[in-house]
Amino acid sequence: MEGPEALAVVLEEAERLDVPIHRVSQGSGVWMLTDAEIHEMVAACAERDVELCLFTGPRGTWDIGAGTRTPSGGAGLRARGHDAVAGCVEDAVRATEMGVRCLLVADEGVLWTLHRARVAGILPADTTFKVSALIGPVNPAAYAVFEGLGGDSLNIPSDLTLEHLTEIRHASRAPMDLYIEAPDDLGGYVRMYDAAELIRRGAPLYLKFGLSKAPALYPSGEHLRATVLSAARERVRRGRLVLDLLERLGAAEGMSPLGSRLPGELVRFPVPDPQDTHTTGGNR
Repeated sequence: MEGPEALAVVLEEAERLDVPIHRVSQGSGVWMLTDAEIHEMVAACAERDVELCLFTGPRGTWDIGAGTRTPSGGAGLRARGHDAVAGCVEDAVRATEMGVRCLLVADEGVLWTLHRARVAGILPADTTFKVSALIGPVNPAAYAVFEGLGGDSLNIPSDLTLEHLTEIRHASRAPMDLYIEAPDDLGGYVRMYDAAELIRRGAPLYLKFGLSKAPALYPSGEHLRATVLSAARERVRRGRLVLDLLERLGAAEGMSPLGSRLPGELVRFPVPDPQDTHTTGGNR
């Protein structure tokens, strides 16, 4: 939801179609929103017990490096260099000071840095970090590593098999995020008929709704307004289709109450003492 107007469309459509929403995510980044826009989105979500998740700052495809446009993908969407990490931290501090309590992260180093900031009290203790689908883990060992680095919910690619979900769930209790319908740049998969079994194997699981055959939206702005709003409305409709399907299959029970967001105790790597230069990279 790229701004207050798109968020308002989603909340209105969700009420009209009776679609419960636990979390909305924004993809363009904190730095693409004004303070007033963030305050408006925080208030609208708080009123309806919806978690607002904003993306942290600079990412590889918007930087000067050309590696992300090569066939190998280079370093992907990660934050390139110290300045990009610092920009992500600045976004995190700014957003949490205005009441945002969920941040979307697409870099392992940024995730570890923000988790350490949370432990140190620089970010609120109830801030959660969502690992982006752009770097989503594809095996249980990798999933456990992201949990250890501070991930509170982790996007996994939409092309993983049902057995893969079972393997991951055996390795970690951190919630999963999965696109039931993935945007084209993430494969364009549509897995509506798998929804019940995905829930059974992967819960706690956030079902996400992207749109295949839709234009890319990031970074968003007035030039994409009509597309952003129509896509926002259609995502809610896709959610209603899946809810109807689950009801027909007798699998609609057991959804977490709105407002449920904290994952409980997860397994983390030890956070080093900042005074210990051997573990923080300082002079020895």
